Amino acid sequence: MLAAWLLYVPGLHGVFLFDDYGSLPALGETGPINHWATFWRYITSGHADPTGRSLALLSFLLDAHDWPASPLPFKRTNLLLHLLNGALLALLLRQLGRHLSGHPQENARPHNDTRIEMAALLGAAFWLLHPLFVSTTLYIVQREAILPTTFTLIGLLWWLHGRRTIRQGYIAQGLIWIIAGLGACTLLALLSKANGILLPAQAMVVEYVLLRNAGTATTAGVALPTSNVYRRDQVAYRSIMLLFGWLPAAVVAAYLLYEGWSGFTHGISSIRPWTLGQRLLTEPRVLMDYLTLLWLPRPFTPGLFNDQIQASTSLWAPITTLPALCAIAVLIVTSWRLRRRWPAWAAAILFYFVGQSLESSTVALELYFEHRNYLPAILMFWPLALWLCDVSPLAPQTVEGTRPRLVTQSFAKPALAALILLGLGVMTHARAELWGDSRDQALLWARLNPDSPRAQAYAADVELAGGRPSLAIAALQPLLAKHPDQLQLALSLFDAECQLGQIDTNALQVTRLALSTARDPGTLLANWFDRAMDQVAARPCPQLTYDTLGNLLDAALINPYFAATPGRKQDIYFLKGRLALIQGDAQTALNDFNQALDVQVRASAALEQAAMLGAAGYPALGLAHLDHYDAERDREAQPDFGMPRLHAWVLQRQQYWPREMAHLRVTLQRDATRQAISHP
Repeated sequence: MLAAWLLYVPGLHGVFLFDDYGSLPALGETGPINHWATFWRYITSGHADPTGRSLALLSFLLDAHDWPASPLPFKRTNLLLHLLNGALLALLLRQLGRHLSGHPQENARPHNDTRIEMAALLGAAFWLLHPLFVSTTLYIVQREAILPTTFTLIGLLWWLHGRRTIRQGYIAQGLIWIIAGLGACTLLALLSKANGILLPAQAMVVEYVLLRNAGTATTAGVALPTSNVYRRDQVAYRSIMLLFGWLPAAVVAAYLLYEGWSGFTHGISSIRPWTLGQRLLTEPRVLMDYLTLLWLPRPFTPGLFNDQIQASTSLWAPITTLPALCAIAVLIVTSWRLRRRWPAWAAAILFYFVGQSLESSTVALELYFEHRNYLPAILMFWPLALWLCDVSPLAPQTVEGTRPRLVTQSFAKPALAALILLGLGVMTHARAELWGDSRDQALLWARLNPDSPRAQAYAADVELAGGRPSLAIAALQPLLAKHPDQLQLALSLFDAECQLGQIDTNALQVTRLALSTARDPGTLLANWFDRAMDQVAARPCPQLTYDTLGNLLDAALINPYFAATPGRKQDIYFLKGRLALIQGDAQTALNDFNQALDVQVRASAALEQAAMLGAAGYPALGLAHLDHYDAERDREAQPDFGMPRLHAWVLQRQQYWPREMAHLRVTLQRDATRQAISHP
């Protein structure tokens, strides 16, 4: 753990990245979190899952209570949690090793106990020091991937303790531990991220692959005599596992099947450039790439960019699709069939694929992210550690208490273990240093992802910030020729040429084309236009004018993807209104703001737009916009099920929007009165 801390330290000085800006600004969205009202508004503000990942949001309060904030405390907490997970993993592997030896009880020391403990430490160290997980640990928002791992490890430990307690005859105590492990910890993991719900299914993998093959096997998974007392223990254990193991696993399986049926019959969001069928064909290739990164690690990977991944359109396009699909099937089937002979290997592989089942199957998420390996891979390197420490599991026919078969220890295996640890440490340190240098990181990611529009746009923005627009243009132009609908590239090219002092006609045409054809870019559209409007007064280039921005917004308005997305369409009308307001056309601004509100009736939008009109010197029009909202508020959509609905309830209980509306009305009315007196 000390070594891991020292290896990671250079990366603690990195910056906020990408999705950090989607979650962390909520820390200051309704003011500093310094009393209960703002606390409840913040903690229910999540929207990533039905649960809002509220426990992950809560953990961010360890690092800051307002926004903007420094990234260092967030990264430091992530690293501390990563170290904690390494310690918990060592404890888990130690307990699983005892089960393999046929001595699960704490007070029973197997013949090879020292080797089991060394294998647990080594397996945990391989995982803790693996360079692939740098992009999870140092990417602040992936606290949402780290915390489910913490609760999964605690849950498995508590479940094993409860299982062992029942085996010793303490039924009530054992049931409480199992309920805490597979019930409470699953809930806590789920409140951190949706894949935390896989804890019961992962426990079932351990149960049926490791525990029932660890020297004995009974119908309840607990080695006990067949007296009436013990039969009650078996029934109790079977019942609690049915409720807290099989039932949640079945619910997840049903949900994945439903998502598949819905995706095939109704289609998926237009934000995705592929179909659900193409996603299912692509994920085996992605999983094989993950496994390659896990077993053949390297210091530098494509990182956070995944938009260059080519979706499979058939079993032969690309050619690696069918081989990858066959390889995954062979791994799963072979692991299950050989679970008695090689239980540790089988458990590691099956645990991994169960851990990937939510994010790599029918749910229409993006195709590829490195952090998806963080939790599924916790058992991945344990079989190697067992081999290096010369620990062999009991044969299926061996009875409890028999000494396990040992292989003669040699110098070669300890040397190999040390060499692996050294190699992992060197690669992790190199990657952590990269995460501590945002410019080098951006440029390397651009080189490793030559076909990724996101990587190239990010590198171009870094070059622009460093005053090197010509380098940005040289990288952007050839990629835009291949991907003319990539809005990030077009807007970055616009910025680069403007920084040089002249935007040519081709760049303007490319920007219009991208705005009229791009898929939903999220907040990029509004953020870029807001920044561009603020820059017009400084005249960085002759072509950056209000008329140019108005023409570009007109191009965005005819984009069919934007038109089908209420949020983007509302953004465009809002931007048109702001542009008209800057130019002094207040009535047009009011009309555009009203249209924006008609697209999606939201109290927050009405407040922002009315306040903008008042701040520009048109309080009467601001009041008119609030009146328009009052007339349309019955059309305000109900929030989605889950945390968004709870957030709306919190706001309603606090009378947040009525108070904000009333305060703004008073301010606007006062300003309008003063204006009428000053200019009768």
